[in-house]
Amino acid sequence: MSPADDNPPMERQFISAWESFYVIVGSSGGALIGLQFVVMTLLADRQSIAKPGALSAFGTPTVVHLTSALVISAIMSAPWRSLFPVRIVLATCGGGGLTYAIIAILRARRQTDYAPVLEDWLWYLVLPCIAYGMLTVAAFVLRPGSDVGLFEVAVVALGLLLIGIHNAWDTVTHVVITGRTGAASESGDAE
Repeated sequence: MSPADDNPPMERQFISAWESFYVIVGSSGGALIGLQFVVMTLLADRQSIAKPGALSAFGTPTVVHLTSALVISAIMSAPWRSLFPVRIVLATCGGGGLTYAIIAILRARRQTDYAPVLEDWLWYLVLPCIAYGMLTVAAFVLRPGSDVGLFEVAVVALGLLLIGIHNAWDTVTHVVITGRTGAASESGDAE
């Protein structure tokens, strides 16, 4: 631990300058998590609901990424006395997120309900791996007096929020489109 780590007022000043940013990102993540639950509840009554494999590969990771944006915002808004524990917690979140993203990749490859296209691999798997990897690196670069680590953490939090928004929208539009085509083919079969 360097002598700079023992200077809480200086560290707090750097992090507190980001307070509004993290309030916006964190509250947006929390609101979108709630909205995702509402959407899933409303879709639960549909006949053409996703199978558990597709849901765990594409639906659950969306909630995890939004939750990660919320957690990162909470970590960066907490009144830490030094950056040392912040770095440890962020590195743990980054490593855990990266592990989860790899698990999501394996789930996406195993599920048979939906055949992912290039855009799916990018938004659901590649970008989250990059984000969680960046968070792990940011934890090691986070230093008092340097904005580099602070900007990296901010980019990751915002990136995970945007990934969650994209993926939530993608999921809802997929369900609506497949629901309509399924309903159209059922009514066509009945005639």
